[in-house]
Amino acid sequence: MAKPIVAIVGRPNVGKSTLFNRLVGERQAIVEDEPGTTRDRVYGVADWGGLEFTIVDTGGLQDDSELDASSHSDIARRTRDQARAAIGEADVIIFMVDAKAGLNSGDHEVADLLRRADKPTILVANKADNLTRRDMVVDFFELGIGEPIPVSAYHGSGTGDLLDRVVESLPEAEEELESEGPAIAIVGRPNVGKSRLLNALLGQERSIVSDVPGTTRDSLDTLLIWAGTPITLIDTAGIRRRGRVEQGIEQFSVIRSMRAIDRSDVVLLVIDATEDFTAQDLHIAGYVEEQKKGMVVVVNKWDLIEKDTHTMEEYREKARRQLDFMPYAPLIFVSAKFGQRVQNVLEMALEVVAERQRRIPTAGLNKVLRDAVAAHPPPSKPGKWLKFYYATQADISPPTFVLFCNDPTQIHFSYRRYLENKIREAFGFVGTPIRMSFRGREEAR
Repeated sequence: MAKPIVAIVGRPNVGKSTLFNRLVGERQAIVEDEPGTTRDRVYGVADWGGLEFTIVDTGGLQDDSELDASSHSDIARRTRDQARAAIGEADVIIFMVDAKAGLNSGDHEVADLLRRADKPTILVANKADNLTRRDMVVDFFELGIGEPIPVSAYHGSGTGDLLDRVVESLPEAEEELESEGPAIAIVGRPNVGKSRLLNALLGQERSIVSDVPGTTRDSLDTLLIWAGTPITLIDTAGIRRRGRVEQGIEQFSVIRSMRAIDRSDVVLLVIDATEDFTAQDLHIAGYVEEQKKGMVVVVNKWDLIEKDTHTMEEYREKARRQLDFMPYAPLIFVSAKFGQRVQNVLEMALEVVAERQRRIPTAGLNKVLRDAVAAHPPPSKPGKWLKFYYATQADISPPTFVLFCNDPTQIHFSYRRYLENKIREAFGFVGTPIRMSFRGREEAR
């Protein structure tokens, strides 16, 4: 099920990134006192009352007069476009104002924009750190957005009330039709060839293909039978709607990618072979790993690369360095334009689906565990040796293993990775992350 989207918007330097970091529980957004620090949208997952939703941190919204006066007007204009794109994608909007600075014309500009968006909007007055500022919050009723919630994002006060309001405002989850076979999402940056790859896989002009980045907007599900297996292909670009498409909404595709990833079993991450891996490529890949989905890296436009006998292996090595957090992801080199090796893409995706559903016999798993521990005993605290008792597979999709030992707190990340590598060496699990849980002696009984 795709997670609902909550966007934080407002003027520059009202504390949006501080609130974002508070809600996701990590310092993901850069926080400085300099206005305009956040230029791109930043994404994270928040949880409140057992409900998960995606939080989007945006750059500040400035009116045209501020943009024209700025020496960085082009950057500011792109920042505003990104914020508007986030508004267009969001299910709920948090409109943040500054209780310390008070109400100003910029707040009215943002309020007018949000009224036109016609989305559930929660007005939040940040920096309400003392009684005087909390009393000043009533001034923001003038915006006509509703009752402002006083918070201090820095200290965390009031954020519980805010999250209660957010959860109340989220749309009810829609039931998604279950297909017979696996769901495979095609994701990637604009203009890497996602729609052209879909067309090549389908053998027909199902989506619009264009060299203009972001020609298509909305995700599109396509059903097909491949080698006797029903598959749902989720194209995160989708078919372009008629009429004018607002600038900014088409420029960035991370939200649509995240929603498609949530719904998928396996992700096809499409990379442009003529360009280096970008931060957005790695962000999408990181989200795939966090959600424990399978992944195949599709290196498109391989026909444009000057090649010798070492080119492909050199690219694989570069990809391994960039994607060091998911070395299990296979690479397929294709030219969607000419149909070269395109048939290998779904074959590999279905192989990853099968790997995600594999069950390992307990006896074989424990032999691998015993051999791994004997070859490289785990680091232990003085006077208390770390001992493993046994392991079992608890679940599939993704493969999940539970390992029982006398002291789970002693297990270092590097040893966890070592055991994972030994399991992969023995059983494969190509293209899929695996989960490993360590439990104590009492739970082994």
